[in-house]
Amino acid sequence: MDGCWNPWHGCKKYSEGCKNCYVYRRDESIGKNPSIIEKNKDFDLPLKKKRDGSYKIPDGETVFTCMTSDFFIEEADLWRDEIWEIIKERSNVFFMIITKRIERFLECIPDDWGDGYDNVGIICTVENQRQCDIRLPIFMKMPIKYKFIGCEPLLTEINMEKYIDKSILQVSCGGESGPEARKCDYNWVLSIREQCIRKGVPFHFKQTGANFIKDGKQYRIERKLQSKQAKKANIDT
Repeated sequence: MDGCWNPWHGCKKYSEGCKNCYVYRRDESIGKNPSIIEKNKDFDLPLKKKRDGSYKIPDGETVFTCMTSDFFIEEADLWRDEIWEIIKERSNVFFMIITKRIERFLECIPDDWGDGYDNVGIICTVENQRQCDIRLPIFMKMPIKYKFIGCEPLLTEINMEKYIDKSILQVSCGGESGPEARKCDYNWVLSIREQCIRKGVPFHFKQTGANFIKDGKQYRIERKLQSKQAKKANIDT
């Protein structure tokens, strides 16, 4: 079972993939400023327990961490050490951290990181060729035990084959959601899949996005159907 933990909320738009950020869309719809980074009331959620003394997040769960911000954003520098301590204490929970700011990685890890914690995976996102060429050379050199790449939202064709190897545990692809979603072409998805096959890296097609192109035809796909349609394609490896 997967869970979610957002120790802080709010983010600063950083690259092309941020244009139609769902956090901005949601916050602005309720009159909230999404660029203000604040600690959440669930800052220490992995340590919280139920009345029976068991953890609210049970052992063995995978927890996607900081989904309404970026774990390595500068504004959270004062809080991050405490979060690392929580992650260390909950060693039987696997924390998945997604980031666009991989260049800050080395200045944001704890002193005892070594070659990585056994319960932490890092997902480096690359939304187009430009960000692929910037981020992946950095990411591939980082001391991380569990490395993942997320092409989300996938905005262009991407050639990452010269960067990736079997140290990448999975590459996932997904189109952009929301009313202003930019197109995601199925040919881009298939191209990345073929690159992964050649390099021996597992591939996952996560969602079509709302504006999906296949065989030259454009399809508007409802949010609730985007992951289902991707699954129907049956192209995971």
